[in-house]
Amino acid sequence: MPEKILIVEDETALRETLAYTLEREGFAVRAVADGLKALDAAAAQNPDLILLDLMLPGLDGFEVCRRLRDRMNIPILMLTARESEIDRVVGLEMGADDYIIKPFHMRELVARIKAQLRRVRLIREEKVAPPPEEATPEEPILSGDLSINLARSEVLRSGVPLPLKPKEYELLVYFARHRGQALSREQILQRVWGWEYTGDSRTVDVHVRWLREKIEPDPARPLRLVTVRGAGYRFEG
Repeated sequence: MPEKILIVEDETALRETLAYTLEREGFAVRAVADGLKALDAAAAQNPDLILLDLMLPGLDGFEVCRRLRDRMNIPILMLTARESEIDRVVGLEMGADDYIIKPFHMRELVARIKAQLRRVRLIREEKVAPPPEEATPEEPILSGDLSINLARSEVLRSGVPLPLKPKEYELLVYFARHRGQALSREQILQRVWGWEYTGDSRTVDVHVRWLREKIEPDPARPLRLVTVRGAGYRFEG
């Protein structure tokens, strides 16, 4: 069954071009022109990936992305004509997985879409793959009042479960397994997001900030997940 892509783009010519290109790539495509229709279409279609324009009539792409992320955990690739860094960071904070700046080459867009879908497929395959017969459960990783239960993919702080998003959990586990080491943004992207990730390294900063809000007594003065100037981040166990 072909993977389903929802296109949300108010510019008619671009919307039709995107739909034509992606259908030729073998995807099942649905295209809408505004934010409210996007929310309805996403609920009805349950797409595998959403291409979301930033500048939309009615609800803008930021708000649509935020509402979609509250409902579903699928790749959202944001299309934007604005090159400012703040727009890209806000898009990531709202839950976008990647973005591409207009005008763009269709080949690059298709490559990014396929990379995102491939990442999702790998994650699903890992979840359904049976564990090796001789595998033994890993011991929890302990750090002060934090306990990372690898067998249950659960993090406790003072005995209370933390509501971590999947990528926040993966990021924390990676840091905890390399405690005391300075890790660059590029290393973190490669190991947590994957070699095929094509987004901005600022997504690491965004997720670190989210993680600090959940594991630090004072996120503005982090003691556990500290910044290494000129290098990246270090987890202090």
